[in-house]
Amino acid sequence: MNALRRARHCRIWCSKDGSQGWEMGGRGRDEHPHGADRLCAAGDRVYSRAVRRGRVPRGEAEQVPCLLELALLHPDPDDMDWLVPTAPQEVMTRLLRGVYDEVSASQRRVGSAVAAFEWYAGLGGRSPLAAVGEGSAIRVLDGLSRIQAAMDEATEACTTEVLTVQPGGIRPEDELTEGLHRALALRGRGVRMRDLYTHVARHGQGLLNYLELMGGTVQARTLDEVIDRLILFDRTVAFIPANADRTLALELRHPALVEYLVTVFERLWRLAIPVTAPLPDTGIEGISHREQSIAALLAEGHQDAVIAERLGISVRTCRAHIARLSETLGASSRTQLGVRIAQVGLVGPPRPADGSRPLSLPGSGSPTAR
Repeated sequence: MNALRRARHCRIWCSKDGSQGWEMGGRGRDEHPHGADRLCAAGDRVYSRAVRRGRVPRGEAEQVPCLLELALLHPDPDDMDWLVPTAPQEVMTRLLRGVYDEVSASQRRVGSAVAAFEWYAGLGGRSPLAAVGEGSAIRVLDGLSRIQAAMDEATEACTTEVLTVQPGGIRPEDELTEGLHRALALRGRGVRMRDLYTHVARHGQGLLNYLELMGGTVQARTLDEVIDRLILFDRTVAFIPANADRTLALELRHPALVEYLVTVFERLWRLAIPVTAPLPDTGIEGISHREQSIAALLAEGHQDAVIAERLGISVRTCRAHIARLSETLGASSRTQLGVRIAQVGLVGPPRPADGSRPLSLPGSGSPTAR
């Protein structure tokens, strides 16, 4: 093997007295693998001195064995105690030859990879994934700017319908205002929009103003709790969060995945109550619709923080409702409250306004199925 093309590890370290030395073993502190095109600091000093003077004592090169291994120094035929440098022109020729060989090898590998891809791509004809577009069935969007850019692109291409699920509580007015221009652009193209929120969102004036401004273009309904954020454009592309703080998102274009999410949305939509309609009475004196939802989640064994997140309220508000629920049911402890909830029949989710039975999500079985 050509010594010039073999990289060696030359470790520079500082001794106790502050001087610099080298080691090839494990005592060095900072490792510097390099070739002839980029010497370590010690190697650069010795080789530069050899070029200027024409030769250097062999003892000086003992500090930098990389110069001998890379054939930048070689013994002086007239005096073996001295080392003479390889001419810089010869070093350059060797380097360029090595670079040329590496580039040629890379080109051959690229050609082989392309040929293999074309061969395999032609074996199965046009698969369902190919119809979606190469590499675009599931795309990870990293960062808020990339997420927003992808959603802007989907918004511009949308021609028929937008379906959204917006978890959490009251929507901040600035958040609604920020997306207003996109909603107005969609309305201008005749695109219909349907939005799902939690019941808590009804108490935000910003949402009511938004719906009034958009007129009949936007329909909104609410539920006690909804799934995580979901946005569907024309039933062909969907966006869902990929981490808790929503700095990562997935753009989904696989037909089966998108169809599944559309089915989830439609079943939730049937269960939801229009924002313009009042929430149904629980039928139990002194217990509100929200308290019935909290009671059902308490009966499932959820902690206050989990209940608050699922219903889109603060933990403080959740605990205030639990306190009122305990007072209404005459419970003096959480254990007794659970018993009283079961006794009065608050263990199930509130039924829709039309009294129909809740619908299960696609793929779900019995309540105990895992």
